[in-house]
Amino acid sequence: MLIFAGLGNPGPKYAGNRHNIGFMALDAIHRRHPFSPWSKKFKAEIAEGDLGGERVLLLKPQTFMNLSGEAVGEAMRFYKVPVGNVVAIYDELDLVPGKARLKTGGGHGGHNGIKSMDAHCGRDYRRLRLGIGHPGSKEQVERHVLGDFSKADRLWLEPLLQALADNADMLVRAEDSQLMNKLALATGSPPPAEPGAKAPTAKKPAGQSHIRAARNHAQPKILPTTGPMADMLKKMFGNKDD
Repeated sequence: MLIFAGLGNPGPKYAGNRHNIGFMALDAIHRRHPFSPWSKKFKAEIAEGDLGGERVLLLKPQTFMNLSGEAVGEAMRFYKVPVGNVVAIYDELDLVPGKARLKTGGGHGGHNGIKSMDAHCGRDYRRLRLGIGHPGSKEQVERHVLGDFSKADRLWLEPLLQALADNADMLVRAEDSQLMNKLALATGSPPPAEPGAKAPTAKKPAGQSHIRAARNHAQPKILPTTGPMADMLKKMFGNKDD
């Protein structure tokens, strides 16, 4: 069995928040595939189904974000699921909106839900981070993550969640690079650049290489040897052949 743990805060007040993209992802997977109805267990909402030939438990902790690991850890112990079979799906400030990254283990990056997961589940679970972008300053972070997605965000959010739901079996089979390609294509190709990425280097003009151009630039111009200009230069500087 695998556990897909989508992180978020319970209740209608938080339903549309950027911080709840993990819940939204599980809801999209639940709609797309034949899972059982949502029920309550392990301090969470859960649903069971089959994906990619494996039994999968969808789990949305109802403990609020900061205690997410309590619910996930309880389900892991009940089903005897190893930490490597747990996938946490959550929001990432340090990825531009619509960008996705998937890895095993790592740090919490200041995310309170992941801090709780690390404490209750161990650190070597798989982490699917879905970018929501950074507001620009630390003071704005709380308002940003607890704010609802805008109408403009729907242009990338809905295709991202739909692509994740359509290709959730890749998550089961650990086809990570293929899944990342699917998500990138869904939100626009090529994928958006991450903050701090260097701008593309301008192409050099066609023709000569930069080395040849530099040599040509440094090469002295050839002076005339015949005609009126040559005669004037000889009077000014003398005849070097003398």
